[in-house]
Amino acid sequence: MPEESTNTLPAHLADTATGLPIPGPPEFASAEEERRHRKQRLAAAIRLFGKYGFGEGISGHISVRDPEDPGLFWVNPFGVSFKRVRVADLICVDSDGVVRSGRHPVNPSAFAIHAQIHQLCPDAEGIAHGHTAYSRALGALGQLLQPVDQESAAFHDNQVLYDEYDGPAISIDQGRDIAQRLGDRTALLLRHHGLITVGASLEEAVHWFFTFESCARVQLLAAAAGTPRPMTEKQALLARDGFGDAQLAWFSFQLMWDEIVHEQPDLLDE
Repeated sequence: MPEESTNTLPAHLADTATGLPIPGPPEFASAEEERRHRKQRLAAAIRLFGKYGFGEGISGHISVRDPEDPGLFWVNPFGVSFKRVRVADLICVDSDGVVRSGRHPVNPSAFAIHAQIHQLCPDAEGIAHGHTAYSRALGALGQLLQPVDQESAAFHDNQVLYDEYDGPAISIDQGRDIAQRLGDRTALLLRHHGLITVGASLEEAVHWFFTFESCARVQLLAAAAGTPRPMTEKQALLARDGFGDAQLAWFSFQLMWDEIVHEQPDLLDE
């Protein structure tokens, strides 16, 4: 009989805050290999936005920083439906708004917002922005998420309301102001506009976007039905430790990746 191990967790889980069997991110042999990986995940994230109805015409964009040149980012192109974007359609944009790779133009709002966040928030490798219904409704009320359940507690003390509105976000100054207000938080809710989430990876940013939108729906439903009773500060912090875990966010996207690639493999076309 083999001796019983005294370790409560396998070695590869020792630094996992949740204690869940979550694998670590992949390692890459070259920048080109990592770039291909990021572009595939970006195309999948855009298709997921399309699948779940997060599109509003030309509005909404998702980006990921280039792994080799931090002054560049990959983003969905202007005028292509979320439901149709492929890896081949993605564009690479520099800090001056010049499309360095790709055959489509950049959305002026995508450049104004994403370039400034990537520049001023160095930990924001991935950024997701959309004009989704429940986040817009919450913003119209001037409210942020309350810790009414475990998922919403992930954003406890990690979100900010951007109350200014000077028309569509297409100016560098407005993008810079948004980035400065976001700071090191995970989510920024723009009143009269939409939602921005960021992460140390594209996967995290997209997971936080889906979670925030779902939590906004729960909060609005609960308020319509009665008077929600949020968690206590202690409860909210305990829940945030689990549901706000970055590794959990990264891994949660992997399930969505498997789902969308199985359903829509053409998104990987290069």
